[in-house]
Amino acid sequence: MFDILILPLCLILFAYLAFQKWSALLIGPMVTIVLIILAKLPLFDTMLGPYMASAAGYFQKFYLVFLVGALFGAVYKETKGAEAIAHAIVKLTKGKFAAPLVMTITGLLTFGGISGFVIFFAMFPITLELFRRSNITRRLIPAAISAGCWTWSMNSPGSPAIQNIIPMRYLGTSSLAAPLTGAIAGIIQYVLIFIWLEWRTRKLKEKGEGFDDTDLPNKSDKVEYTASHLPNPILAVIPPILILVLFNIFKLPVEGAVIIGTLVAIALLWKHGKNFENWIQILNKGGIDSTLAILNTALVVGFAGAVRVTPGFAKIIEGLKNYNLPPLLFVAITVAIAAGAAGSASGGLGAAFEALKSTYIAMGVSMENVHRVAAIAAGTLDTLPHQGAQITLLAITGMTHKQAYFDIAITQIVIPLIALTFILPLMALGL
Repeated sequence: MFDILILPLCLILFAYLAFQKWSALLIGPMVTIVLIILAKLPLFDTMLGPYMASAAGYFQKFYLVFLVGALFGAVYKETKGAEAIAHAIVKLTKGKFAAPLVMTITGLLTFGGISGFVIFFAMFPITLELFRRSNITRRLIPAAISAGCWTWSMNSPGSPAIQNIIPMRYLGTSSLAAPLTGAIAGIIQYVLIFIWLEWRTRKLKEKGEGFDDTDLPNKSDKVEYTASHLPNPILAVIPPILILVLFNIFKLPVEGAVIIGTLVAIALLWKHGKNFENWIQILNKGGIDSTLAILNTALVVGFAGAVRVTPGFAKIIEGLKNYNLPPLLFVAITVAIAAGAAGSASGGLGAAFEALKSTYIAMGVSMENVHRVAAIAAGTLDTLPHQGAQITLLAITGMTHKQAYFDIAITQIVIPLIALTFILPLMALGL
């Protein structure tokens, strides 16, 4: 029994250190060492073997995806291309449904190939001003921004997000795997998140909670909605659309689609990068951001790789197998557990496929369905409180877990689980 208890104990330690703002670069190896000692595994053999093999394998497989995504994101952040798209959408809607609108914008930006971390920084000033004008409590800002990044936009068919790429690489499926049920799941997530954010906005207003920036970390984040300093939104939206067309219709690898989109973005937004020297700095920043992002993820994936060789993990998987679960439910549960262990949807996917790919294939079900179920399931328990990305977003927005985590959990754990619950029977019926 203790073999199994080690895993949640290490996750609690992981969450505690993350709450204390330790870097994932340190948390990953530190918690892995604790895990190894408690599980009575050989320390150096496990660290230099399964831990580093998992971390290095993840880096090898996905670094180029992170690199081109970070370059594209840097271009859109520094030229204010993302802000131009957001501003145009806000103008069309006249500020109604402010929290769901933010979720919609961030989702569209993610679906266009811009990374979540870039969207955090690009969207926060816009969201802040939109909430200020609508007198909406800031506690909903983290959920509104991140729900768009890490639900329907990352796990729906056609998404260029890493969570849709990983199953492609392991299973040989396409980006549009399980298009009908995947689209249904995406629509369910979008509609339920929209309803939840709007309902919460009204309920909190009824309780007297409105906008309050007295404890805002950086008051200079206030912006005014003027388009004069922004790129033309029509020009700004062309590269994301181009990426989607190249990726889904012309079937280019995501790396190729995004790098072409980046080059087109540079050409269209050149004057907003000011000059050649500044463009070099923009691209340098994208390269640095990509390395930090993948190292943070890879070193946590290494923790999941060490978890995989513990007796407790083997007992959990064997126990699940002995329950004779429906195959796709088994996929959903095991991927969700791996994502929770890794504190990362992409890290959990990588760990789950490394450990269980042959098991998934041997179950005899459609690999397209495995792809879609895994992509959605990865975006559930990854959002436990120790997730590094959420901690980063809370720091940016000046919110605490106590203030904002409830809405994060509903939009990014509960609602994706509802979508999964709905589509699993449909897949079992052959849809």
